[in-house]
Amino acid sequence: MAAGQGGGGGLEALGPGGLMSAAQALSLPAEAYGNDPNIEMVWAMKAVQHAEVYYNLISSVDCQFLKLTKVDDRIYSEFRECFKDLKVDVLDPEELKSEPAKERWRPFCLRFDGVVEDFNYGTLLRLDCTRDYSEENTIFATRIQFFAIEIARNREGHNRAVFAGTQKDETAEKSAGTPA
Repeated sequence: MAAGQGGGGGLEALGPGGLMSAAQALSLPAEAYGNDPNIEMVWAMKAVQHAEVYYNLISSVDCQFLKLTKVDDRIYSEFRECFKDLKVDVLDPEELKSEPAKERWRPFCLRFDGVVEDFNYGTLLRLDCTRDYSEENTIFATRIQFFAIEIARNREGHNRAVFAGTQKDETAEKSAGTPA
């Protein structure tokens, strides 16, 4: 059962009081916690919830004209200015995580400090945009990296495969479910 769908797991397992405490805790600076496993778990659950919502969104609508932020145009133009040749349909983790890649990404990301809320929060990003989130198809990235890559995927038509696959599955289910 996916997180957020009942069954006692996920954020709802914290209950209303726990959720309020978690929300308050997440507003404090990271230095206040060190490596608190409870905080790390809440961050992980938040990242998974964000991933589920995003995947459901691109599965439900043709995302070529989808807006993810108020500054999508700026994010896209600056991303493609800085990363002209970055292949976004299937990402190479080294293009995000190697030391040279981090040196290239850092100035780009910092351009959005104060422009994109929580620009440096951890977010899950699919490596292959034609596939769902899974352990082997997911990498941890900053929110601005997520926005830059997903806006590019949407505008360049790469995420259409997810929507088209969902539409094909729904058509097949309707055909199979037609009473005789």
